Amino acid sequence: MSSLTDPLPDDRGTDPEPVAIVGISALYPQAQGVDAFWSLMLEPAPGCACTSAHPAAGLDPESVDVSRYGIPPAQAGSMAAMQKLMLEAARHCLTDAGYAERPLPSDRTDVLAGVCFGLDRQYANARRVEATRYADELRASAEESDFADTRGAAAAAGEELAAVMRRTLGESPHDRVGEMASTIPARIAGVFGLRGRTMAVESADLTSYALLAHAVSALRCGGSDAVLVLAGQADEGPLPGRALAAKGLGADCVHPLEEEGQGYPLGEGVGAVLLKRLSTAVHDGDRIYALVRGCALGHDPRPGTFRYSVSPLLHERTARAADRTLSQRGCAPQYVECSGTGVAGVTAAELGALNGLLPQSTLGSVAVGSVRDRLGHTFANSGLASLTKVALALYHRRLPPHWAPRGSRPLDLAGSVFHTLPEARPWPAGIGGGPRRAVLGGTSLTGSVAHLVVEEYDASRARHGAVQPPQAAAAEPIAVVAYGGAFAGSPDPHSLWQTFISGRDRFAPLPREVLERRLHHAPGALSLSHTYTDLGAWMAPPREPPDGVPVTPARWAAMDPAQRLTLTVAAQFLSRRSSEGLRGGPGPVLAGHGIVAVGSNLCLTRERLLNAALCADDLEAAVEELAALAELPSQERKTLAAQARSRCAGQVPPLGPADPDGCLASGVAAVLANEYRLAAVPMAVEAACASSMAALDVAITALRSGAAEFALAGGVELPCNPRDMILCSALGLLSHSRITPFDRSADGFTPGDGCGLFLLKRLRDAVRDGDIVHAVLCGIGASNDAKSLIAPDTEGQARAIRDAFGQVGFDPGAVDYLEAHGTGTRVGDRVEVAATAATYGTPRRRQPLHIGSAKSFLGHTFAAAGAAGLLRVLLAIRAGTLPPHTNLDTPEPSLDLDAIPAMVPDRPVEWHTRPGHPRRAGVSSFGTGGINYHLLVEEHLDGSG
Repeated sequence: MSSLTDPLPDDRGTDPEPVAIVGISALYPQAQGVDAFWSLMLEPAPGCACTSAHPAAGLDPESVDVSRYGIPPAQAGSMAAMQKLMLEAARHCLTDAGYAERPLPSDRTDVLAGVCFGLDRQYANARRVEATRYADELRASAEESDFADTRGAAAAAGEELAAVMRRTLGESPHDRVGEMASTIPARIAGVFGLRGRTMAVESADLTSYALLAHAVSALRCGGSDAVLVLAGQADEGPLPGRALAAKGLGADCVHPLEEEGQGYPLGEGVGAVLLKRLSTAVHDGDRIYALVRGCALGHDPRPGTFRYSVSPLLHERTARAADRTLSQRGCAPQYVECSGTGVAGVTAAELGALNGLLPQSTLGSVAVGSVRDRLGHTFANSGLASLTKVALALYHRRLPPHWAPRGSRPLDLAGSVFHTLPEARPWPAGIGGGPRRAVLGGTSLTGSVAHLVVEEYDASRARHGAVQPPQAAAAEPIAVVAYGGAFAGSPDPHSLWQTFISGRDRFAPLPREVLERRLHHAPGALSLSHTYTDLGAWMAPPREPPDGVPVTPARWAAMDPAQRLTLTVAAQFLSRRSSEGLRGGPGPVLAGHGIVAVGSNLCLTRERLLNAALCADDLEAAVEELAALAELPSQERKTLAAQARSRCAGQVPPLGPADPDGCLASGVAAVLANEYRLAAVPMAVEAACASSMAALDVAITALRSGAAEFALAGGVELPCNPRDMILCSALGLLSHSRITPFDRSADGFTPGDGCGLFLLKRLRDAVRDGDIVHAVLCGIGASNDAKSLIAPDTEGQARAIRDAFGQVGFDPGAVDYLEAHGTGTRVGDRVEVAATAATYGTPRRRQPLHIGSAKSFLGHTFAAAGAAGLLRVLLAIRAGTLPPHTNLDTPEPSLDLDAIPAMVPDRPVEWHTRPGHPRRAGVSSFGTGGINYHLLVEEHLDGSG
C-alpha cells in the first residue's frame, strides 16, 4: 500500500498552463457581494473577532426570487435552500465575469458544486417519513392508555399528527429530484444553458479544494474550456454542529493562528469562481483576477476515527507537488493563507512545513492570515472563501490584516519567515521583480490536506507566455488493475457473473424489517406518503468488518451501511489475501499519491436518521397542540408523546467521536483510504444515477493530468428503503411490477442495492509495474442536456457519446457491445436508443451491436448503476462472452433497433473477435438533471501497452 514516504507524482517535464480566475461571487452573512467581501477583508480587527464571525442573521434563501430563473411553481417548493443560494451565486459570478452580455462556450463549460452534510430538503423528507412511524406509535400508546378519553382519540391523533408534520415539513411529488445535491449544478446548467459536465462533490472541509483540483485538471487536460465552481455551507439542521462538538471540535469562536485551539464554529457562506485556461481567458478578453499556478492534494492514511493530520511532511510534500519552484528565492510567496481551523497542532504543522520549504533569506517577510478570523469555518465553502480573499488581494495589490481575538495565545512566529499584519498594507512585488504570489492551505477532518499556489496576472507576461490549449484527443488510456463488487444475491464478481448468465433477476418483496407495509406500502395509485410497490433487489449490509480490518464494534456500529458495504467490497482486492490470489498473481503495485472517488448519495441514511432523532422534540411539541388530544390534561399529553418517542427509537444516545464519520458521504471513501492505508484523498461524487460514472471521470481526469498515480473509483447506494421508495413512487418512477428495459411493458424501474469499485492506473504505469490489466478505459464523455431536470434528451446523450469517441482512435463501428443505462421507462428507453442510433449507427458496422443492461437483473442501483454496468463489461471481456439481457418478452417496436442495427440477446453469446482486434464496449449512464456519461472500454492485448 502507498504511504507518505512514497515518491511524489512524476514531474511532467513542462510547467502546466496557469488557470485564470475570471469571475467571482461571494454570499456570506457578514458580506453580500464581492465589494462587500473585500471591504470586510480590509477592516481592522474589532475588540473580538468572534462578533463579526457570528452575525445575528444567517444566509436567507427565501430572499431569492426563483421565478426569475423560470422555475415552475410545482418544483419551487421542493428546492433545497442551498439550490436557491447557489443559483444566486452562479448569476453573480457569471455577471461579474461579463457573461450577462456575451455567451460562454456552453458545450464545454462545466458546473461543479460542493456541499457537506445534509441539505434541508433531505433532512425534511427523512423526518416526514419517520414521522409516520412516530404517529403510529402515538396511536398505539393512546390505545393502550388507562384513560378512556385517550383511547377514543387515538386514531384521530395519529392521523392529525401525520398531517401536521406533512404540512410543516412540506411535501411534493418533486421531492426526490429537489433534494439531490446534483440537482444544484444541473439546475444552474439548465438556467444558464451550460452543457458541459455537472456534478456535486463532498470531501468534508477540503470540499472546495477537491473541486478546484478537479477543475484545474479538467482544464489542463483539455476536457473543458471553462469551469464554474461553487461551494456552500449553511445551517440546515441540528446534526452537523452536534456531531462536530462530539468530536471535540465545537467552539464559540475560531482562533485561526492559535497555538492550542480546540475547534471552530460552523460558519455559513456560498461562493463561486469561474475558471479558464489563461490562453482562453486572454483570447476571450476576460478580466483576470489572478492565476492558479498549481493545486495539489495529499492524504494522511491513519486507521481509526477521522482526525486532522498534524504531519509537516504531508504539508511539505503537497506544497512541493503544487509548485516545485516555491523554494526558489525569486518565486517565493509573500503571503500564506493558512487553513486556520483553530485545531491544536494543525496550523503549526502547516506553517512549520512551509517555513522549512521557503527560502530562509525571506525571514519575517511572509505575511500570514486566514479568512476564518472573519467568517468562522465555512467547511465545504472554506477553500473557496480563502481563494476569493487571495484573488481579490492580488487583484487590488493589498495585503489584508489578520484578526487575533483578545486573550488568544497565537503561534510563536519568531525566527520564522512569517509575520501577521495588524492592518492592511500595499502588497509589494516579488523579490527581483517577480510576481506577487500566495500559498493557500487547506485541511480536512478525514486526514487530507491541500495547497494552492496563486499569483497575480501580469498582462505583458501573459501575452508572451500564453500556451495553446491541449488536445483532448490525446487522452491517455487508463488501466483497470483490480475490481470488486457486491449486489443482491451476488456478494462478489464471480457470483455476479453467474447471475448474469443465469438469465434470472434478483427481485423479491423486501423483508418486513426493511419495509413495514402497514406504514409505508399502499398498492395502486400514486401517493406522497406510501410506496405502491414492495419489490426490490435488496441485500443485507455486512454484519462485521472484513478480515484484516481492525474496526472496533462501536465504530462499526457508527458507520453507515454504505460505508460497511464499500469497505467489504474493497477487501475483495485490497486485502493481502485477496490481492495475492487475484487470478493467481500478486496484487497491484500502489505507490505515490492517489484519490478515492466514490459515487454516493451525498446525504447518507445514518445522517438522516440521526438528524430526525435529534428533532424528536418538534414531534413532542406538535403532540401538545393536537386538537384530537385537546381535552386531555397536559401531563397526559406529555406522557403519550414520551411513550411514542421511546417506542419509536428511544432517546438519542450521546454522540461520540465516531458518529460524524458515519454521517459524511466522503466517509465512504475515507474509510477505504484510511483502513487500507492508501495515501489517497477521499471524496464523494454525486451526479444522480450517473454518480459512479462521474466518480470514474474524476479519477480518470486526475490520472491523465498527473495529479494522481492511482485511483480507486466506483459507486455505492442502498435505495431499498422506505424513504427512497416513497420519494420515487411520488413521481411515478418505480415499476408497478418489475423493471423491463426495452420491453413494451416498461413502466419504470425497480430499486436495487449494490456497490462496485475499480482500481485504476495509467496504462503505461500498470505495464511498467507488471500489474494485471483487466481492461483499458479509453475515453469518457459527459454532457448536460441543459433542458429538463426530469425528461431525457437525445441530443444531450449523443453529445456525451461523441465526446467519448473524440478521445479514441477507433469509430463506433468497432464497438461490439453497449451496456445500456436501461432506465426501464418508455421515454427513457426510446431516447437512449435514439441517441445510440445517432452515434453507433454506421455503415461500417460489420455485425449488429449487442445491447443489454445490468438493471434487468439487479434493478436500478442509483449511484452504483454505472459501476454495475462497467463491472458487467469487465466480466464479459474476461469470459469472452456477450452477456444476456433478461425480462424482455416483447421488445418495444418503436425503438427500431434494426436501424442501428442492434439486437438485445436473451442468452449468453460467444464474443468473437479477429486476431489482433480487442473486444470493445461502451457503457452509458444517465442521471436526473440531464446528466449524461459514456465510457469506452477495450480489452487489453498483451504487448499492446
